[in-house]
Amino acid sequence: MPERETPRERGERLLRSVDGDAVADNLLRTYGEFAPDFLTYLTEFAFGTIYARDGDLRQRELIAISSLITMGDCERQLETHVHGALNVGLTQAEVVEAVMTLIPYVGFPKALNALAVVKRVVDKRARSSNQPGGAASTV
Repeated sequence: MPERETPRERGERLLRSVDGDAVADNLLRTYGEFAPDFLTYLTEFAFGTIYARDGDLRQRELIAISSLITMGDCERQLETHVHGALNVGLTQAEVVEAVMTLIPYVGFPKALNALAVVKRVVDKRARSSNQPGGAASTV
């Protein structure tokens, strides 16, 4: 890690390490001109400041997944963070267990919806790992 990274550089590096280059490139391309301030907040604040704090990216991804499941109606972001969780070293079993732990707090409908997303991500990664280029992230 460079010693004098700007928050944007640090944020983009962490975004790429968690979500992968394809997702990062898509975000930069999609929102760079359309909503540049949003992109600034995402890279500099969310990743460059919050994700860069001392701690473990695995824990941060579990927290993000739990928060998204609790909020509901965040399927695309949940899919991205499930990919991210697997990218930073969480196992499928650990992600499923996080969903299981939430059942008493969010109820079965939200847990079932979340498990469907987790399964879709795991299946997608399994299919793409059988092809050249390895596991894919969501875009």
